[in-house]
Amino acid sequence: MDAELADRITALEARVAALEDRHGDHQAEQPVSPGGLVGYHGELTEPLELSWAITVTPGPMLGFEDGPRVEVLAALSSTARVALVRTLAEKGAQTAPALQEAAELGSPGQLYHHLKALTGAGIVEQDKRGSYRLRPTATIPVLVLLTAASDVAGQLKNLSVRPDRG
Repeated sequence: MDAELADRITALEARVAALEDRHGDHQAEQPVSPGGLVGYHGELTEPLELSWAITVTPGPMLGFEDGPRVEVLAALSSTARVALVRTLAEKGAQTAPALQEAAELGSPGQLYHHLKALTGAGIVEQDKRGSYRLRPTATIPVLVLLTAASDVAGQLKNLSVRPDRG
């Protein structure tokens, strides 16, 4: 089974488990947690055609182990790494020299240090030709993370398309 299919199955299993917990007999045992729904979606046409949507209840999501999600956030905690992600999102798969130039990194060692963090977190993968690309199942979630960070930082306030703050 390829990694993308395994990731999709894992995500579906988590969603089913969350739904079963919400409707199951275990509600009396569960601590009170935030109600409602949190979700995101996205559709891309370039450089890949992708569509992704997730909706979860906050309680079960907040109960997940922190290590894996902190690893993803830490992998994005560098301007050089965000530059690499931005380049891959805008241009698709890239060679190591192209990424080194795009992120303005002085040496291949610096590049591979940042790529190791991004690949370890499941954000970037190396294709069969040796180029690097965003993992297809991570592309929209990572763009959502960057969009949410831009929102928190106040960078979206001047866009012509305003976020719904209902």
